[in-house]
Amino acid sequence: MTKIRVTKIFEFDTAHALHNYDGLCSNIHGHTYKLHVTVIGEPISDPSSPKYGMVVDFGVLKNKIKENLVDKFDHSLIVSRDESGNFTNGSPIFRRIHVVDFQPTAENIVAHFAELIKPLLPDGVELFSLRLYETSTSFAEWYASDNC
Repeated sequence: MTKIRVTKIFEFDTAHALHNYDGLCSNIHGHTYKLHVTVIGEPISDPSSPKYGMVVDFGVLKNKIKENLVDKFDHSLIVSRDESGNFTNGSPIFRRIHVVDFQPTAENIVAHFAELIKPLLPDGVELFSLRLYETSTSFAEWYASDNC
């Protein structure tokens, strides 16, 4: 059967700061990220299935990614463990912080998102690629074929 790729696009606002960076991005700043999630699989061939002809129901994909990634990262701050000590005073403005073990660049964030998304996909559907726009003209991409 034919393999088909389908893509769902998400948008969310997140801030980050780059530890020890030599430019403006060392300061906390935000982006409206746009995430393209592309999966690959064979369309369901059982005519009696309510999902007949679909690789994955767009609604199912949307809900899984939204619940497990977008809702958690939207209006939050991503900082490396090296910076995390600066955000421990208990203030409520720091309740949505993701402390990560990497420099929170677009490149590292998209790789992190790939690891979060892969286990969410239904059987027979694989993550093909991610494209994370940090600005309207700058993005980082992750491809499964490059990360075997």
